[in-house]
Amino acid sequence: MAVRTAEEGAGPARSPLEKLPVVVKELVAGGVAGGVAKTAVAPLERVKILFQTSRDDFRGLGLRASFKKILKTDGILGFYRGNGASVARIVPYAALHYMAYEQYRRWIIEGFPDVKRGPSLDLVAGSFAGGTAVLFTYPLDLVRTKLAYQVTPSGISSLKSVSSYCSDQFYRGIAHTIVSIYRESGLRGLYRGAAPSLYGIFPYAGLKFYFYEETKRRVPKEHRKDIHVNLICGSFAGLLGQTLTYPLDVVRRQMQVQRLAVLSDSRKEISGTVETLVTIVQQQGWRQLFSGLSINYLKVVPSVAIGFTVYDAMKSWLRVPPRDVVVVEVASQRRKAHTSSLPS
Repeated sequence: MAVRTAEEGAGPARSPLEKLPVVVKELVAGGVAGGVAKTAVAPLERVKILFQTSRDDFRGLGLRASFKKILKTDGILGFYRGNGASVARIVPYAALHYMAYEQYRRWIIEGFPDVKRGPSLDLVAGSFAGGTAVLFTYPLDLVRTKLAYQVTPSGISSLKSVSSYCSDQFYRGIAHTIVSIYRESGLRGLYRGAAPSLYGIFPYAGLKFYFYEETKRRVPKEHRKDIHVNLICGSFAGLLGQTLTYPLDVVRRQMQVQRLAVLSDSRKEISGTVETLVTIVQQQGWRQLFSGLSINYLKVVPSVAIGFTVYDAMKSWLRVPPRDVVVVEVASQRRKAHTSSLPS
């Protein structure tokens, strides 16, 4: 008798997308959303970092003058210096961030069935998700900042010439930066400035998801998937969340580039989040804690809006079921697994 290769009565074949686990879909959706959003605002991000780190040749320049200076010294590609490291960081960061948010949210609901599904849940899940993503991807953020901080000296046209001109402080790319930092300061050096990042990301990530989900809840259900609605809600969430946590972002940036400043300006090296914060206020004034904030508004509004919009669009394309449905499915699968493991 011939062996049959297919079971009779089997249902229609599932597409490759439907076979993917929900967690993988959320990772893919988050990674794509982060990469698209970050690249869209890369020029503003470069100028913002130069303002935040109080680089001498950009001090006192406005937005237009800064763009002209970068264009003159580095050309069009200068606006995207450090963006390779930024995208290399943001893709895994955003993937982990969005996926961890969904996962923490499910764990909280499963562990505390009576918990109310609302803003508080989004705040807690978003905060822990942000912290998790930062811990795994922080070294790439450090690399991105160091690359963006550098400006090609006048009269020097190539990276090789720049390296000869200032070999102690000019990095030639992502790999070179990571190796140089590790040789100089070890693993600890790759996490310099991580403390203010964590202090800032916990409230920022939580508030971002809080404001986004809370704003969407106030929109009629039939319009919640509209692109313009997601853009508006995302802009509102990013604007409020970033404003409340921006000073810690400035502290983080200055800690990240401090070694470069010490080498170039003979400044005294300082350490610690609080000491850096106090030093900034004493030496540069409290306004420096908000330096670049106006540019950040221009960056955050489209960045967060695009991020949330692309994430929701990707989830729809990848056929990710609604959150409450996923919670029920995961709980059901775990009950079945537990039942099957019991002795008969």
